Amino acid sequence: MWNKLLCKKRYYTPTEIEADENEDYFRSSFHKDYDRIIFSNSFRRLSKKTQVHPLSKNDHVHNRMTHSLEVASVGRSLGLRAGEFLNKKYSDLNVNPYDIAYIVQTACLAHDIGNPPFGHAGEEVIKEWFKNNKEEEFLEKLSPEELEDFLHLDGNAQSFRIVSQIENNCFGGGMNLTLATLGTLIKYPHSSANCSQLNKSKFNFFQSEADFFNILFKELGLTKQDGSYKRHPLSYLMEASDDICYGLLDLQDAFELNIVSLSQMHEIFELLCGKNEVKKTNEKQIDDIKKISRLVAKSINNLTRHVMEVFENNFDEILSGNQPKDLIDKFSDKNLKEGLEKAKELAKDKIFNEKRKIELELGAYNIIETILDHLIPAAHELYEKKELKKLSFRNKRALELMDEDKPNVEIKLYNMYQRVIDYIVGMTDNYAKHIANQLNGMGY
Repeated sequence: MWNKLLCKKRYYTPTEIEADENEDYFRSSFHKDYDRIIFSNSFRRLSKKTQVHPLSKNDHVHNRMTHSLEVASVGRSLGLRAGEFLNKKYSDLNVNPYDIAYIVQTACLAHDIGNPPFGHAGEEVIKEWFKNNKEEEFLEKLSPEELEDFLHLDGNAQSFRIVSQIENNCFGGGMNLTLATLGTLIKYPHSSANCSQLNKSKFNFFQSEADFFNILFKELGLTKQDGSYKRHPLSYLMEASDDICYGLLDLQDAFELNIVSLSQMHEIFELLCGKNEVKKTNEKQIDDIKKISRLVAKSINNLTRHVMEVFENNFDEILSGNQPKDLIDKFSDKNLKEGLEKAKELAKDKIFNEKRKIELELGAYNIIETILDHLIPAAHELYEKKELKKLSFRNKRALELMDEDKPNVEIKLYNMYQRVIDYIVGMTDNYAKHIANQLNGMGY
């Protein structure tokens, strides 16, 4: 089973799925996966994408890249522990714990690589734009399943599309990551078409990636008898790493921006670190920023240790056909579970409704709406007329903005619209603002 779950094969085409035969003792296949993410253009652009606070002028506030790097750090620790656990549990497996660490760490690095500019606000704008325009002629030709991909657009599915299709080798396997790493990246192993049935808003693959997704999960041995899919066990560690980091680091950013005070976080840190640790930290002759950094670090350490306990204690259920929702839900330490929940509640109450954040998100709405207003009708005209030179001057010039992301005239309308989304998702916050200003005639 684990020989399949730790599969080193790489996907290039449906008939070309091959194991990496060029491993060196100092650089395994999974190490290469990590390098491919780190050196990619999509990952580099995360440094100018919103984590929570759009276009912040405070350099200490997290962006998507710093968030992803910190999640990957936690993931590496969990992966290393998981590798040691697997060796104890399966005497004949002989797995290298550092391979497991690289798999989880790489999945953590890539987990937000498909998020559009302006964070989740950008995601919501795209979904709402398609909802508001679904009766328009240019969307009527989409099948119900294709339209669902846009109405429920999810950064998780876009992340999978980027690493498996778009980046590096466009429509030739993307980054050609190992199947083990790709499987670990998947939190929601279903398509948008299943969202209503499963009562979930998140999903992990578009219709365009459905065939490859089926190949991937068959190779990993994660296909159920009814045709649905199980999660890769290591994906639980990737997900927990993200939950731990954003639950605490959002608060750290909020303190930097004077949105919350140390006293408002006091109870949370008492639950996560213990009263004695909070008391000792508060007595130190250091400023509040350093106090919070120490308490956040201690909290992450305690949560990470407990996540591994939960993973080991629920291991059989994680491997079963009736998998748990997530590891945080299975926490046996009530203080840690309550502390993390309270951190998320405080973020929801104080951070996500902060006035400056609201103002910038409304601005993001206008920016992304402007880009969609120009590019989707232009893509539709290209689909209808089949030649770029036959388009109206405005639509022709709008599509030429897209450079290599410009739709090919031979593809389906659905895929043309996907290329528009690929283009938008690839933008940084600043570049999206620049393009919208150009389209509005305000960039001169």
